Amino acid sequence: MGVDLGDLFERKEIDFPDLKGKIIAIDAFNTLYQFLSIIRQRDGTPLKDTHGEVTSHLSGFLYRTTNLIEEGIKPIFVFDGTPPILKNKTIEDRKKIRIEAQEKFEEARARGDDEAAFKHAQASSRLKGSMIEDAKTLLGFMGIPVVQAPSEGEAQAAFMVQNKSAYAAGSQDYDALLFGAPYVVRNLAVTGKRKIAGTGVFVEIKPEFIDLGKGLEALGISQEQLVDIALLVGTDFNEGIKGIGPKKGLKLIKKHGGIEETLHELNTEIKNVQEIKDIFLHPGVTPDYEIKWKKADGKAITKFLCADHDFSEARVSKAVERLLEASDEGQKTLDKWF
Repeated sequence: MGVDLGDLFERKEIDFPDLKGKIIAIDAFNTLYQFLSIIRQRDGTPLKDTHGEVTSHLSGFLYRTTNLIEEGIKPIFVFDGTPPILKNKTIEDRKKIRIEAQEKFEEARARGDDEAAFKHAQASSRLKGSMIEDAKTLLGFMGIPVVQAPSEGEAQAAFMVQNKSAYAAGSQDYDALLFGAPYVVRNLAVTGKRKIAGTGVFVEIKPEFIDLGKGLEALGISQEQLVDIALLVGTDFNEGIKGIGPKKGLKLIKKHGGIEETLHELNTEIKNVQEIKDIFLHPGVTPDYEIKWKKADGKAITKFLCADHDFSEARVSKAVERLLEASDEGQKTLDKWF
């Protein structure tokens, strides 16, 4: 889930027209998990085909990405590669949480508690089987560029923004800021009315824009000091210091200047401090990526989703029609349209 730095940065609400014509490098895994989490039946069961394979993520990539393209946004999906070794503990912890959530989901379903079932089902979402390759296949048929990162997808997305290949990184997490993305857009895939978990209250979710440079200037810190704060709070690569949140971490780092001096005053330590800092400040990325939008292949989309995964042909046909219309009624390739 990354580091929650939301309290430190101004999150400016924007509308989709503000992003028209902009290339957004989207964290694909983050988005995939969002689709698996929110696109479910009333009792929390994910969408599945007749073979029992989960298709919630495919539904999200088709319909919600088409929405983005209709708004004039140019999405690129960046997929994670091999995670740093220091992330292994976090990965294992997340697996345990998802297994426990799955057990609670099944218990809630057995007693007919749909609300509790849905809540636990969302937390049980996990990648398995051919989900990643299926997502890449569908995006390819849709004509949308896919970039394979060597390691962390958000790091690659941040690099692409730094490299002027994209306008902003798209992710729900704030790690893209730690990786140095000049601009980050949140809530791209979850806009609209959303129910607050455990309540009957619905809220309107809008895209949020974060400017890293302005944020650092307002906080009076450097990019490296932001990473230092994250280490105190806890990242995917370390547990952090108990009792220290973003605001307290900011105060300590501003007082002492850096993580080493702060840890000395606290009389504690964080293992592999420099190695973790290097993951954020000098991440594993590749400059060898191709960004090219192509004409959507309506027949391939329909066959893949309807024949192979039992989607409604009527609904898919409408989405394909919208996708083609958004690219100048299918007469121009997306890269020419953009």
